[in-house]
Amino acid sequence: MASASTPAPVRVRFCPSPTGNPHVGLVRTALFNWAFARHHGGTLVFRIEDTDAARDSEESYQQLLDSMRWLGFDWDEGPEIGGPHAPYRQSQRMDLYAEVARKLLDAGHAYRCYCTTEELDARREAARKAGRPSGYDGLCRDLSAEQVAAYEAEGRTAVVRFKMPDEAITFTDLVRGELTFQPENVPDFGIVRANGAPLYTLVNPVDDALMEITHVLRGEDLLSSTPRQIALYRALAEIGVGNGGTPQFGHLPYVMGEGNKKLSKRDPESSLNLYRERGFLPAGLLNYLSLLGWSLAEDRDIFSMEEMVAAFEITAVNANPARFDLKKCEAINATHLREMPVAEFAAACEPWLRAPFAPWKPEAFDRAAFDELAALAQTRLTVLSDITANVDFLFLDEPVRDEGSWAKAMKPGAEALLTTARERLAAAEWNAEALKAAVLAAGEEHGLKLGKAQAPVRVAVTGRTVGLPLFESLEVLGRERTLARVDAALGRLSA
Repeated sequence: MASASTPAPVRVRFCPSPTGNPHVGLVRTALFNWAFARHHGGTLVFRIEDTDAARDSEESYQQLLDSMRWLGFDWDEGPEIGGPHAPYRQSQRMDLYAEVARKLLDAGHAYRCYCTTEELDARREAARKAGRPSGYDGLCRDLSAEQVAAYEAEGRTAVVRFKMPDEAITFTDLVRGELTFQPENVPDFGIVRANGAPLYTLVNPVDDALMEITHVLRGEDLLSSTPRQIALYRALAEIGVGNGGTPQFGHLPYVMGEGNKKLSKRDPESSLNLYRERGFLPAGLLNYLSLLGWSLAEDRDIFSMEEMVAAFEITAVNANPARFDLKKCEAINATHLREMPVAEFAAACEPWLRAPFAPWKPEAFDRAAFDELAALAQTRLTVLSDITANVDFLFLDEPVRDEGSWAKAMKPGAEALLTTARERLAAAEWNAEALKAAVLAAGEEHGLKLGKAQAPVRVAVTGRTVGLPLFESLEVLGRERTLARVDAALGRLSA
């Protein structure tokens, strides 16, 4: 890992494209930028890269804003807030990019390239066969006025390419240390399409320069573009765009999925919406994502975002790929659930206790009954959506009967045991301690310990072999409904 001093004031940016659902890799990038800015008392710029009209959508843009709010991220400049470098949507900055491209052309840092796609493909293929680098070969770098006129007379359109310096570019990556790129591996690159639309390779560095970004923390997949951007920052400084500085870079390790492959948008576990729909807590999800390349301490996996901010340094990020482990993510979320105040937990469960998630009628929901069992449910949940199946027996007219649970619990002798248990329950005081004693006594009459004796009762009343503590559940469900469900199970067994 590299080490570097951190100049003040720190200015970082999170600049997603509004294309489709946000994914966890994007969230981790936002998290590390946010934590770095907050740790150093710096500024987080939230910028929207929406210059690709074919892929970007207003729906995705709104979803990005909603996701940032849900995760608890705040930003200092950007959409809904504004700031001294507004606007913060690149689609609203097109005139600015056109002006910068013109200045780069006038200063000789860029040139028009008239090569057709077919010509480029043919020359690249020839270079590959000859064992040479297959990037752009600079054919149009020094066209004469006559050559330009001839191309334009043919009706050719031109892209604008940036002229890379013929020298190695070295920089210190805050995660990976010193890196050097040789000029033959970093050819001239396009910055403006033939139709005049600016490319990411131009707009990103231009905005960084104008917004005075001091640190660029982003994914490893963008590492190869860094020498191009460093050269462009220098050219921008020469033509008076920005304050003349070049940001420090830190490239975050890949997040790996199954089979040692990079986690992609196509992988189900990559979708942020999946975690929201399942009821992950933002604190639990962010806690886990922070561990994908960084740690608070070797022996500590559970911590708050406040603790992360206090400790986070980009130079402590590990350059090695990080594997996404859904089971560990769930376990960390479960720990955060258990650490919530009960009232806060109960309030967080609310969406999954009502339509469209809840299978019972809205009027059947009894908040007081739920509150009586909330503390017990809290110790058993992995995600908030688990609450629905844990308490549905309270609010449905009949329990959701799991046939596998029925077959497992209702073995020979279950009818006799249930009959005795029904008699004992009917005569008992209606509190958890007395109900437990009643089922225990019924089991003893049939030579069964409590665990075996309560299984048929649990399935008769709740429909499942596992769930919240049985006797507290029966107490809340009430005498009449409990006995009616036992009677229904006996009727099924006798039939």
